[in-house]
Amino acid sequence: MKIYLFIVMLCVSTCGFAQPQIIKQAIISTTTTVIAPEGEDVQNLQSSGSGGGAQMFRNFGDGETKSTTYLKDDMIKTVMKSDMGRSTIIRNNSSTLTTTLIEMMGNKMGFFITDEEQAEMKLKMDSMMKQRRSADSSRAPMPNAAASNVEISYADGIKKIAGYNCKKAYVISTRLLGLKDSVTVWYNPEIKFEYASSTGGTSSFGGFGSVGNFTTLNGTDKIDGFVMQYEMKMRRGRIMTVEVTKIDIKKEIMEKEFEIPKDFDVKPMKEFQSMMQGGPGGGMQFRMERN
Repeated sequence: MKIYLFIVMLCVSTCGFAQPQIIKQAIISTTTTVIAPEGEDVQNLQSSGSGGGAQMFRNFGDGETKSTTYLKDDMIKTVMKSDMGRSTIIRNNSSTLTTTLIEMMGNKMGFFITDEEQAEMKLKMDSMMKQRRSADSSRAPMPNAAASNVEISYADGIKKIAGYNCKKAYVISTRLLGLKDSVTVWYNPEIKFEYASSTGGTSSFGGFGSVGNFTTLNGTDKIDGFVMQYEMKMRRGRIMTVEVTKIDIKKEIMEKEFEIPKDFDVKPMKEFQSMMQGGPGGGMQFRMERN
């Protein structure tokens, strides 16, 4: 009888560990560090543009960026702070609307976009990149993120991050030509958030493959837990390290945390993009690049 009870208790304990607790409210602090290769010629990567004092932020994200993510029910907000400025991404998962606010050089501006509009934009971007590569045979074939097959491989190893015992896993992506990319991640198997499988990078940008030097790690939603740390290679030889430094699940988050400040000039994405690329009223170029 005692042996039977022990086996039952062991099974209950094991099952509880295998199924992470779903948490709907939390504040997550993250540090993202992007390191450029030594000896990089910065002059060849920066351009002042033409007319109107246009600027191209191709090195947006280099160095260290602190981010804080607020989660409450179907709302998620991430505030990112770096030497370049401050950006806030507010995601309403109920209405599938993502609003991005940018504070840079004294300007307060932003844009909003739906998931449907993002999908349409992505198709146009993929088509444009495909045409460019067809016209230039010297260009390498473009990886198609949508066609990539992502699998998770769990490995031995325990590491404490932000006070949590984390396990090791590999996120393996197979691209069109059969090439495989592997990223080592450390995850907390005890908790999981409904609308966030990781933080840092551009996990809250709502579908953009990359913005500046930040790149989204696809496949983290397949991991049995919450990703606390990972390191991945980026374009132009950069290395990005993302690490959660604190998780607070006790502090109450007010609804007003997700309100759009009235002093921001927020426009639809297409109108904002036109302005940034030198359209009517433009003068600053904010370029979004994809791998």
